[in-house]
Parts: sequence; structure tokens; C-alpha cells
Amino acid sequence: MAWEAWLSRPRLWWLKLAWPASLAVTAAVYAPLAIPVLPPATYVRYTKALHVAPPAIETHKLGPLPQLFADQFGWEEMAAAVARVYNDLPPEVRSKTAIFGQNYGQAGAIDMFGPKYGLPPAISGHQNYFLWGPRGYTGESMIVMDDRRERLEKLFAAVQKVASVYHPYSMPYQHFDVFYCRGIKQPLSEIWPQLKRWD
Repeated sequence: MAWEAWLSRPRLWWLKLAWPASLAVTAAVYAPLAIPVLPPATYVRYTKALHVAPPAIETHKLGPLPQLFADQFGWEEMAAAVARVYNDLPPEVRSKTAIFGQNYGQAGAIDMFGPKYGLPPAISGHQNYFLWGPRGYTGESMIVMDDRRERLEKLFAAVQKVASVYHPYSMPYQHFDVFYCRGIKQPLSEIWPQLKRWD
């Protein structure tokens, strides 16, 4: 009310037009930082021109896009990379092959885009995926996303790097290697409780 009373002075009539105009200009300038209205490459150039860094909403390292935008990229490419590995396996091996994601995003990408590529549902120890268990897989043949070879070699008789996942606009932690693992040293059902992660 005080602002309205101040603006009602006859000499300040021009502010009644300038104020909303300045708000509209400011909103137009900063809108691309809040909603995805620009293509990714244009967004990156735009933020550099404004000297604005993507806001961090988690503790992860950021790529060129803020996480809320970056999380919209790379998922189908991830499923396609896994599908190339899966579909290169002999048919009799494919039916026994589990696809393991380290987190619900990776497993969800396989479940969302996988049917298009002929993939079975993924398994994961992360959050609710843990509750669904190993889905009957023994671990004798597994495609494992985003793990360390040294760790996998402790669990399997044979470990082979078979693909890499990368998208220039996805989050950096979604750039990883894919391994094909055979000969699990302990049944998957027995080690499943150790794979539980709720972070």
C-alpha cells in the first residue's frame, strides 16, 4: 500500500509503466535459467555470457547444465549401449543375463527404454529396486553398469569392459563403463542383502 501511495504522486506517473516493464525484462533475461526454453548448446552459451554458473542442488560435480536439466539427457543412450552388449550375446546366454544398475536412475532407464531394444527388466540394490530382488537371476551372466573392475573381479571369475556410457549434457557421474561379468563366485541371492543402498 505504501508503494502504491508513493507511485500515485503526479510526478512519478512514469514509474507506473517503468516498474512492470523492468520486471518483464528481468523475467525474460532470467527465465532460461529456471525453465528449459533454450536448446542445451544455446543455454550453455547464454549462461557464459551472463557469467552465471549452474546452481548445485546436490553434492555431485556438475557438467555444462544444471542437474535438473542434465538429468533429462543420456538415459536412452545408456539403454542403447547396454542393448548392444546384451544383443551380442548368444540367445541361450541372453535369457540368463541380468542387467545391474548401481542406482534407480540407471535401472529405470533400462526399464523405460529397454523394451524398445529387447532388454529384460533391470535389477539394482538401490532403494525400491532392492525390494524386487534379483528377479530369479543367479549371477552367472551379468551386464553391470558403473562399477570398478577391481571390485567386480572379486565377485566374478571373468570381467570384461564392453562399453562406455557418455552424453555431453548428462550429469558427469552418469559417464561410466559397462562390464560383462561371468561366473559369480557366490550365488546372487546370497550376496543380494549386501547390495542394499538407500542413499
